[in-house]
Amino acid sequence: MSLLRSLLFSTPLIVLSTIVLGTLSILASLVDGSGNTQHVLARWWGESLLAFGLVRVRTEGLEQLDPRATYVFVCNHSSYMDIPAILAKVPFQFRFFAKTGLFRIPFLGTHLKRAGHLPVDRSNARNSLKSMTEGARIIAERRVSVLLFPEGGRCPKGLREFKEGAAYIAIKAGVPVVPMALVGMREVLPMGSVHIRSRRVELRIGEPIATAGMKPADREGLTRRLYEEVSRLLYRE
Repeated sequence: MSLLRSLLFSTPLIVLSTIVLGTLSILASLVDGSGNTQHVLARWWGESLLAFGLVRVRTEGLEQLDPRATYVFVCNHSSYMDIPAILAKVPFQFRFFAKTGLFRIPFLGTHLKRAGHLPVDRSNARNSLKSMTEGARIIAERRVSVLLFPEGGRCPKGLREFKEGAAYIAIKAGVPVVPMALVGMREVLPMGSVHIRSRRVELRIGEPIATAGMKPADREGLTRRLYEEVSRLLYRE
C-alpha cells in the first residue's frame, strides 16, 4: 500500500508542484533579480513535497540562530528529500551549491541559475575554488547565507568524510558556520529508489561555530570540527 500511495498519489503531486512553482519562480526572476522571491517559492515547494510525501519534520535548535545574521549551513546528505526539508524548515534566505550537470537540465537549470544558486565542478579544482570564492562574495555583499553538503553528494550509509569547501567559505566570508543533521531521511527516499515512505524525520541544528580571526590555513581543523559536530547530532540518542 505504501508503494502504491507513493506512485499514485505522492509522485504525481510532487511533479505537479515542481512544474507549477518552478514556472512561477522563473516568472518571478524576470522582476526580482535578487533571488529572494524565488527562495520564498522554493520554501513553498519544499513544504508541498513534505506534505505530499506524508513526511513530518521536527526541527530542534533553531532558537540558537540569529534571524538577522548570515551563516554557512552544513548538513549530512542522504536523500533527494534533504533539500526540500531544509528549505521548508530553515527560515533564512540562502543559496546552495549544485553539481554543474544540474544546470544543464532544461527548466531545472534555468531555475537554479535565475534563483542565484551556484554550480560546482568537482572534477576541476580551479573551477571548484572559483565557486567557493563566489559563495563567500555572495555572503559578504548580499548578506545571504549558503548551504553546503560537505560530503560532496548523497551518501548511501553512515557519514562520508567532509570536503573543506564549507570551512573555506565561512572563513573567507568571516561568518559562523552551522552544523546540522537530518535524522531518518534516508529511510524516506533511499538512493536508487522511487518509493517515498511516510516517516517522522528530525532536523537537528547545532550551535553556530564562529570563524572570526580564522585564516584559510585553519580550514582543515574547522572541517574536522564540523564533521565531529554533525556526527554527534546525527548519532545522538
